[in-house]
Amino acid sequence: MDSPSSQQSLAVIGGGAAGFFAAVNAGRRYPELSVTIFEKSREVLSKVRISGGGRCNVTHNCFDPEVFSQAYPRGSKELRWAFEQFQAKDTVAWFEDRDIDLKAESDGRMFPTTDDSATIINCLKREANQHGVTVQTKSRVEVIEEIGQGTSKYKLRVRGQSDQLFDAVVVATGGSNRRSTYEWLTELGHSITDPVPSLFTFNFRDKIFKDLAGISVENGSVSIEGTSYQHTGPILITHWGLSGPAVLKTSSWAARYLYDNEYRFTIRVNWVHPKNEQETRKILQELRQDNAAKNADKQDRFRLPNRLWKRLLKLTDIAPDSRWAELSNQQLHELAQELTGATYEIQGKTTFKEEFVTSGGIPLNEVNMGTMESKKCPNLYFAGEVLNIDGITGGFNFQSAWTTGWIAAQHLDIG
Repeated sequence: MDSPSSQQSLAVIGGGAAGFFAAVNAGRRYPELSVTIFEKSREVLSKVRISGGGRCNVTHNCFDPEVFSQAYPRGSKELRWAFEQFQAKDTVAWFEDRDIDLKAESDGRMFPTTDDSATIINCLKREANQHGVTVQTKSRVEVIEEIGQGTSKYKLRVRGQSDQLFDAVVVATGGSNRRSTYEWLTELGHSITDPVPSLFTFNFRDKIFKDLAGISVENGSVSIEGTSYQHTGPILITHWGLSGPAVLKTSSWAARYLYDNEYRFTIRVNWVHPKNEQETRKILQELRQDNAAKNADKQDRFRLPNRLWKRLLKLTDIAPDSRWAELSNQQLHELAQELTGATYEIQGKTTFKEEFVTSGGIPLNEVNMGTMESKKCPNLYFAGEVLNIDGITGGFNFQSAWTTGWIAAQHLDIG
């Protein structure tokens, strides 16, 4: 084991957004502190690189902590007060201070004005270099052991290296869908909330829209039959079923329910939200009256892609070349139901590989959320998705990473 130095030292386990943010802010706050990031893979900030299609959805354009915290199915209450210390406007200011400007899009997502995740990655790497943060890739921490009582230090066993002593440790290993990934933390007295996937697409049992993959609806709603889970927003048709913000938000809030039901359930979709069935039926009757001589596949009252419109007609047993005048009240009634309340059987899910988000990890009641310090072990801190925190899509998961990483860095008990 390396002999301890008189210089205070911090180990950050995990080179993702939360870990990097904790490390660079600790290095800045404590110039004499030796900070080392241990990343098990060959690349740091890999999730930052692929986020937002390679543009990096840094945060969300909402500067009210109470409203912002409502975007977290797990962690909402605790993050409400954490955001009083560091929230979205602080993230924007932090990057602006380093000459990185962010822009807000119409849906509230915020990206660097360069539309390139490398802008964020390079900024964080420059910050690490400026404050003397050491970054070790391909360095898997296998054991962390508390040494001493009262003034605890931690011994880290890193694969292929000698054991090393640190005065404080920030665990920012991210989320995982395998409980075994967290088991080493139970040796320190922490319990684990079983991880389950969050933010995933819904796979249809019958691939009725497979050939329409890539088509999207600007504003729809998705609900899970027999529950109160219901969310609105864009809906995207995929080869397997449905995705898009409305689906991803629903999957996030219902993550544990859907896991318990083995991802077999029924959804109800309103393709023309916020119109209800009665309003839709009235519009269809007006179309029949005003467009009597036109084919049913021609309409200008609903903002739906024409190929999807034709498919919905087919699913209602209406031939696309039928004339509007030929449609009966019963057919209009059934079409209104298909548009506003079609039900589809779901069997399975698809997650985003490297971009997956999990519900589960370290229970929040075992962490002081005002400092991110463990209630079990002094000088041990947590940041990011290793905690039982997950947000809906739109920049919320990155913001919780920035927030928890920043708070941990501010409250290190470094003498």
